[in-house]
Amino acid sequence: MPTPSPEIIQLLSVFAVAFTAPTFAKSLVLLYGAILAPGIRTVSAALRVLGLGDLETFVNYHRVLNRDRWSPWVLSKLLLTLLIRLFVPDGVALVLLIDETLERREGKRIKYKGRFRDAVRSTAQKVVTCLGIRWCCVALLVPVPWSRRLWALPFIGVPVLSPKTSAKLGKTHRTSVDWAMYLMEKVRRWQPDREIVLVGDGAYAAVALVQRCQRLQRPVRLVSRLRLDAALYDDPTPQPKSKRGPKPQKGARQPNLATRLTDPATVWQRVTVPWYGGEDKALDLVSGVSLWYHRGTPPVRLRWVLVRCPENSFEPTAFFCSDPTARPEHIIGWFVGRWNIEVTFEELRAQLGLETQRQWSDRAIERTTPCLFGLFSLVVAMALTLHPKELPVHSTSWYRKTEATFSDALAAVRQHLWNSFQFGTSSADADLRLIPSALLQTLQQVACYSG
Repeated sequence: MPTPSPEIIQLLSVFAVAFTAPTFAKSLVLLYGAILAPGIRTVSAALRVLGLGDLETFVNYHRVLNRDRWSPWVLSKLLLTLLIRLFVPDGVALVLLIDETLERREGKRIKYKGRFRDAVRSTAQKVVTCLGIRWCCVALLVPVPWSRRLWALPFIGVPVLSPKTSAKLGKTHRTSVDWAMYLMEKVRRWQPDREIVLVGDGAYAAVALVQRCQRLQRPVRLVSRLRLDAALYDDPTPQPKSKRGPKPQKGARQPNLATRLTDPATVWQRVTVPWYGGEDKALDLVSGVSLWYHRGTPPVRLRWVLVRCPENSFEPTAFFCSDPTARPEHIIGWFVGRWNIEVTFEELRAQLGLETQRQWSDRAIERTTPCLFGLFSLVVAMALTLHPKELPVHSTSWYRKTEATFSDALAAVRQHLWNSFQFGTSSADADLRLIPSALLQTLQQVACYSG
């Protein structure tokens, strides 16, 4: 078993309050195994990579996920607190990214599966669907010292069921917007004093979500896309007190954003904003404050930003923020940072074996994928603890990496864990060390069965 440094042990000890002592000890074993195991991330793979393939009490480790009593919500709160302490200075707003990803799973015993649109395989002309579990994930957007771009560190994941699956299981159906409201309010209770910015794609552009964010005791800023044909209105004109009847909620209809885009009278402003890949880009924008109205709900006040590229490298698009006082440059910068959660999803599949789980019980399914989300963030936190300034980057003569990626962070943590195995028969500064036969056999199995 690895024996990490005191700094890593202290970092992991913050999660001990969420478990009983025996369950926490087994959880650490699964954590080390999930980090060291290549390929699939199953309980069996985690035990094998630690040399515990012959353990007769292996079923106790499966029970950590499908039977032992512990709350993923408590772990999410502890992980968020840890990430804020490590990456976000006091007084800086918390930028949260919310998005969905599809875990492709099949099997008769998987009750949460449904048929969803596959965003990776679908195009504008063709929609491809597949069976799986759709997860709503919330991540914290933070800077890391080894990269120019911001990193999205997940800390919450919940399954979003299809209407058909919800009806089959007898559960009240919750849409993506419903889950966004629930998760946003939960994070606000966890961090009542911090400024929070919630960024999502067009799926979260809903009047109801804007209202919920604005009506909190300390409002949350919501940033998302806005349709070019959205119904925008002026403020209502003052009514005489003597006039009977309900007061109007909105004024005259404004020209929609598509009309403003082609109107010669539109005054564009050239600005330079942070762009994808850590670079800067010059854009033309026009912004304003309007009432956004949808039939059946009261109108909400927001700031909209219409953006076009001078080089015509992308189609004109619009964004909004639920805080009318927000600056347009900040709104664009917040939304540009949203793409980092897509990078995180890809790294989870490539490096941490997302979609390779084999659990079929309801509780194990509810816990395993959120644990992999949290494992991504925990690996980055451990890498920062081990290398606070510069992270070793894997490079070759034919490929020079300019900055670190998650694979380098994972490799640094793996190297630390492998080096922490006890070599009691060798001196600490010896050029040649005697490797125990059990550890040598484990390393050979990892090399032979990886992939």
